[in-house]
Order: sequence, then C-alpha cells, then structure tokens
Amino acid sequence: MAVSLLPDNPAAWTYRRWEDLMTIPREEREKLQLEAVRINFHRLRNRIPALKKLADRQGVETIDRIEDILPVCFDHRVLKNYPIQIIENRDFARLTIWLDKLTAHDLTRIDLTGFRTIEEWLGRLEAFGMLVTYSSGTTGKLSFVPRSYDELGPWKFHFYNVNHAASGVDPWTTRMPTFFPGYRGGYQTMLKMMSLFNMEMAGGAEHYYTLYDSHIPADLMALSGRLQSAEDKGEVASLGLDPALLEQRQQMLKQGRQRDGDLEAWFGKLIEKFKGQRVKIGGTFADMYRVARAGLDKGMRCEFAPGSLLMGGGGMKGYKDAPDDWEDQVKTFFGIDRMGNQYGFSECIGNAPLCEAGFFHLPPYSVPLLMGPDGEALPREGVQKGRLVLVDPIPVSYWGGFTSGDEVTMHWDGKCDCGWESPRIGRTIRRFAENEGGDDKITCAGSQQAYNEFMEFVAGEG
Repeated sequence: MAVSLLPDNPAAWTYRRWEDLMTIPREEREKLQLEAVRINFHRLRNRIPALKKLADRQGVETIDRIEDILPVCFDHRVLKNYPIQIIENRDFARLTIWLDKLTAHDLTRIDLTGFRTIEEWLGRLEAFGMLVTYSSGTTGKLSFVPRSYDELGPWKFHFYNVNHAASGVDPWTTRMPTFFPGYRGGYQTMLKMMSLFNMEMAGGAEHYYTLYDSHIPADLMALSGRLQSAEDKGEVASLGLDPALLEQRQQMLKQGRQRDGDLEAWFGKLIEKFKGQRVKIGGTFADMYRVARAGLDKGMRCEFAPGSLLMGGGGMKGYKDAPDDWEDQVKTFFGIDRMGNQYGFSECIGNAPLCEAGFFHLPPYSVPLLMGPDGEALPREGVQKGRLVLVDPIPVSYWGGFTSGDEVTMHWDGKCDCGWESPRIGRTIRRFAENEGGDDKITCAGSQQAYNEFMEFVAGEG
C-alpha cells in the first residue's frame, strides 16, 4: 500500500499504521524527512531563543541537505544546563526564564506565586498548557523537556503504535491488566507517559497495578545529592525544606532498602490473582530478571494466559553480572515467548521498537545521523558506528534536534530480515561516558567557540 505523507505536518505521520510507515522506500522517505526538517527549522529558528542564538552563531539560515542540521543540534545536556543554585534556592523565576529560552511558548505569562516546590512549579506549567517532564542522569541533575499539549496527540499515537510494533498486540483494541513495578505517577518522563497512556491502555486506572501507590516528587530527585550531603553533615535543617518532603524522603529511602522484598511479594500476589488471565507486564529488564530469578529459585512458574506480554527496557542496567541467558530465564518464569523492547530518549517522541531480527527500527519522524569523532557527519550508507544524532520534526513547542550521548551501529541499507524498511540500530548501544572514562565530550560540527557561547547563553541570565 502506497503511503502519502505531508512534509508540513509530520505529527500526522504518527497516526498512520506502523506497517505502512515501514514500507516507505528509502529515497522517498529521506526526501520527505529533509523537507519536514527544513520546514520545522524554518518555523522554529527565530521563535526559540536558544535555537536562534545557536543558528545565528553557526551561520545556519536554511537546511539544504540533512547534514546541514548538525551544527544546530543541541547537546543532550542543554536541557539541564542551568546553575544548580537555581534548584537549591528554589528560584522559580530564574528557572522559568531559563526554560523560556528553550520553548516557543511565552512562559513569562505564568503566575509564579503561591508555591515552593519544583513539583508545584511543574504543575503550574501544566496548568498553563505545558507538559514538562524530567529525566535524571548519573549526575542526578534533572533534564527538563519543554514539551506541551501541542505534542500530546502525536506523542500518544506514537506510544500506541510503537507498543503494537514491539509486541504484535494492538493496544487500541486489546486491553490488558497491566503491572508496573514502580511508582504510580510523577513528572519523571517515563512515569508521566505511564499515567498519560499506559493506564488507558490497561483499560483504566483500576486495571493498572503499581508496586507503590505514591509518586516520586521532582524535588527529591533534584536535591538527592544535596540532601545526602546535608544529612552526612547534619545540615538538613539549613536547607529550609518542607518537613512533609523530608518525611517522604525517609519513606522512599525505606522503600529502597525493602524494594527487592516488596517486589517479590507484590508480584507473588499478582501471579496468583491473575492466573489464567492475559496480562501485560512492564518495567526494566533488571527488575524482571530479579523477580524471575527469585521465582525460579523457589521452583515457581507463572500461569498467565497465552498472549500475555512483557514490555521492558533499560537493558540490565542496575544488575551486576547478569548471566548470558537472562532473557531465557525471564521468558521461562513468566511463560512468555516474546519480550517487547524499545530504544529512544526522552527528548524525542519517536522510540524505535526491537524487531524479531534483533534491530531497533526508527520511524520516519525520527531522522537519524551519525557523528564522527571530529563532529563530522558519517556516510548514511552501509554499516556505520558513531554518535547518534536524532532530529524530531514533530514538536512545535521546542526544537527537536539533539546530539545524544550514545554510540550506536547503524544499518542504513536494504530491507531488514523482519520485513521492515527503515534505518535500524544494532542492539549493542554504549554510552560515551562509559567508553571515555566518564567524560562525554562532544566535538560539535561547526565552530566549537560558537557552541560554547550558546551553552553559556542558555545557562546565563541573558
């Protein structure tokens, strides 16, 4: 079936069937992507202060080749490039000024009175029309993604379609009780996606089961390092934090110490309650393996109905020395033939599902490039290894071009053995911070001085 897509409305591409998107011939797809990126850059170039600053400094006015986009793709760390004192002092006026540089919306119109926490700040942004979420890296510093309700429709449709592609089950027509071994909500990106989409896919909140009924406050995530240091020095009182927040921290620390036992007991009850029923299980693969290993050690097996799903991610991060056959053990314990898997990062809407041939396939609205060690664009042909750069032409609230911290192997040519026709990423994905002894230095395309000035602009008051 021929697929006709409009380059000036890439958000509508997410409403098409995944199978149809995966049949677009390469020449047609890349022509469409270039035009969509060109239009999106033209629309946003002078509307987003950070993008205008970088584009002006790099001398980029138009996009004639897809490689032209490299000098104006943001370092993935730009979304947390604010002085940490802003968070520690809960200076929401400055934090809003900082975020305002990264969005096309005028955040200066938001009423910032009457609250004292980051959680309340995020809630005030949401009431204004933003859907700002955060992620936290190894440094503990929060990255804020300035998404808004403008992107909610395509974000939801993609979420449904990529889950269909990864699992083979259509979530639009098939509702399943869903287990998620985490917290029930919060503004962390994955938790927000769970509450926005996964509850509905389960058939409603009453069919969505979480390990803990509470949610993770952004303040605890943002101040985790500072709080630990203050506790070690006996200076917590000097931080001036709400006593209820500190009590919540103690509760979460207690949960952390008990988590493995809680996880095992929680799953044990669900395994018994839903015996013979078709269910969906989500979470990190490390958590799935912990549960599976504990159950197998006791001679247990799940007895869910055929067609049950396990959707995971995150590899085995957080689990040291996992055995080579951990996937087989998980499948054996849960009685599931296929584990759904996806790759992506929170800045971009379009995650890539893992196909049955073992590759992550990018949708047409995730436009990939690979960057070499000197900031150059690697050839978009054959098999190449380099730093992944993704350009998302869907957002109208923020600029979707990001240089990641991931080293990937990209297969550009031909149709995959699974039948899908799209650029595909091998399963082995490494963080440059790991490869380079903890240092993730990006040699940017164009002038390094220009890029340094751009980062200083985002972080500063100007």
